[in-house]
Amino acid sequence: MLALHTSDWHLGRGLHGHDLLAAQAAFVDHLVEVVRAESVDVVLVAGDVHDRAIPPVRALELFDEALSRLRDAAAHVVVISGNHDAARRLGDKSGLLDQRISIRTNPAAVATPVVLADADGPVYVYPLPYLEPATAHGLLPDPQGAAAPDDGRVGSASSASRPGDDPPAEELAGRSPAATMRRAMRAVRADLARRPGGRAVVLAHAWVTGGAASDSERDISVGGVGNVPASLFDGIAYTALGHLHRPQSITPTVRYSGSPLAFSFSEAADSKQTLLAELDRDGLVGVRGIPVPAERRLAVLRGTLADLLTSSAYSQHEGDFVAAVLTDPVRPLDAMTTLRRRFPHALRLSHEPPPGTAQTRSFGERTRGRTDLEIATAFVGHVRDAPSGRERTLLADALEAARLAEDAA
Repeated sequence: MLALHTSDWHLGRGLHGHDLLAAQAAFVDHLVEVVRAESVDVVLVAGDVHDRAIPPVRALELFDEALSRLRDAAAHVVVISGNHDAARRLGDKSGLLDQRISIRTNPAAVATPVVLADADGPVYVYPLPYLEPATAHGLLPDPQGAAAPDDGRVGSASSASRPGDDPPAEELAGRSPAATMRRAMRAVRADLARRPGGRAVVLAHAWVTGGAASDSERDISVGGVGNVPASLFDGIAYTALGHLHRPQSITPTVRYSGSPLAFSFSEAADSKQTLLAELDRDGLVGVRGIPVPAERRLAVLRGTLADLLTSSAYSQHEGDFVAAVLTDPVRPLDAMTTLRRRFPHALRLSHEPPPGTAQTRSFGERTRGRTDLEIATAFVGHVRDAPSGRERTLLADALEAARLAEDAA
């Protein structure tokens, strides 16, 4: 069986104000071509189909078109919701679609696989949508109980715990992503134990330990704890991950396809791709990356404005999306307009004067790599004394409430 793994389409998202919908439509064209050329059996879309809870109409239409064209190319399609998707909206149409298309958004149905088959027997695809710990805890099935109904709508399910079902105490605090995923995978394994002789594939939208982030993902940590151990997926033939935008292998069988387009200049050096996973009767045979054609390359250029405008070293980037870092001692006036005379697709401009110049470090530089809680705590310490333990807890709760409100918007 051939499974094509993709994720994080973020339909409707732009790049520093540039509309990417045409490039996203070109990616759908490419995806359909790959399905036909490779005779793909199933396309796995590991979350973040849309960029926000209420996508633009054109993004909704492009997703519908993608599903129809992939179905017409004789492929099954399995889609899960990510942290950017509105699960209810994405899952509403699940009961109206062709049987070859499955959209899963309901945590209660994690132990109900999409069952496929080839000459080597059944393949059980377990779609695990993004599991927000605060809400998924009351929806995940009891690993010892029956599987939930096979639908994509968010509903309710019994979640009574049994001795040994809950994770260690250090993970239980705050109902962390690791604890939530552990409970979901226990339900998956309980169902799989009742289905001997098949191969298992898991789709999940999570930040797995060892994964490298870019600047374009939304933080999904809870109380500063966000990673999910890769060992939770041990024994699964292939785990198709979404959330991180860089293509990467956590283990030979646990992989991120990455996003098909770059959504930040931190991804300028990334080679965007989909992953073609081949399964035989014994499990995973191999995984092959299929490059995604880029509308334009991304380039980060550094130098004085005069150098960027005149040096032949930058000629190759005149058609690229450009982020320019100006090193002039004083920020030039109207620099972006001037820069676009040579680089018409320049999208971002920053100023980093040489050392010894006033204000050599920007706010972004001072906060890069720090969590929201660390930044808030440092601010309180800057304007008065360092916050107490209770104040840190209040800050963490407020930040988490703000993140949940943003996700629900």
